[in-house]
Amino acid sequence: MREIQFREALREAMVEEMRLDKSVYLIGEEVADYNGAYKVSLGMLEEFGAQRVIDTPIAETGFSGIGVGSAMNGLRPIVEFMTFNFSLVAIDQIINGAAKMYQMSGGQFNIPIVFRGPTGNAGQLGAQHSQNFENWYANTPGLKVVIPSNPYDAKGLLKTAIRDDDPVIFMESELMYGDKGEVPEEEYLIPIGKSKVIHEGKDVTLISFGKMMKVAEEAYYAAKKENIDVELIDLRSVRPIDYNAIINSVKKTNRLVIIEEAWPLASISSEISHHVQRFAFDYLDAPVHRITCEDVPFHYAPTLIKEIIPNVDKAMKAIKAVTYK
Repeated sequence: MREIQFREALREAMVEEMRLDKSVYLIGEEVADYNGAYKVSLGMLEEFGAQRVIDTPIAETGFSGIGVGSAMNGLRPIVEFMTFNFSLVAIDQIINGAAKMYQMSGGQFNIPIVFRGPTGNAGQLGAQHSQNFENWYANTPGLKVVIPSNPYDAKGLLKTAIRDDDPVIFMESELMYGDKGEVPEEEYLIPIGKSKVIHEGKDVTLISFGKMMKVAEEAYYAAKKENIDVELIDLRSVRPIDYNAIINSVKKTNRLVIIEEAWPLASISSEISHHVQRFAFDYLDAPVHRITCEDVPFHYAPTLIKEIIPNVDKAMKAIKAVTYK
């Protein structure tokens, strides 16, 4: 199987779907002439032309609204945000438009739209460009929220998202676009809402998603060196959440640690913790532990960034706490 970059996997997904369906188009800042801020849309303007790969002004409210309106009229837009921090400008179009239109129209209008771009920190970009919004959007009925952690999942999930008749928030990471992974040449789809067990284990369940899976993978191998058998699960999507997989794993391991990059209040880990204590409380041999970003605006100084984000040391501390080692 060939090995390609994360950005290439995303590009292949969009290109393949645009070749299959002429109603699919890409719109956003610098997606056409500049080939994308992170070169995800490299070469797409040449193949599909300016009517299907559309550069926009710096006007997220405007081009997001165009996307929602065109989806109501039978098209399948892919709306790219240079960063999901900029989606705050368009959040009314997403929350009050895309997410609610099917219900408010009595089922007359599906909104088959994908909003995609990077979320979370990417180093020294400052507090306004380093935020995580997956838990914000996952709080909204009517949306699906997908966060792949590798090129294989990125391609399969994005193809599924483009074909979905509901609005999908598709979140990536600037720090992952250059990551390489095995991706088959033949077509494949990955269902939204289905997690993946990366490593099976019996001592503790470790859950994460997106680029925090890198921290989780490191923690898995660090724990293995200390004879702690970790079951590692990649959620892949945070709305819907694969609760069955989580509960079944906790019933086996009796312990749970969750890693995510967002702030702790109203986080995905909070929701999972609540669900586990409600439906698997009698199986728990230790309190649920979670590792999140510290509850402060994101720092610019690299030394402070290192202190506030999840890392392997924090993960191992939690794993040892629940396994009493």
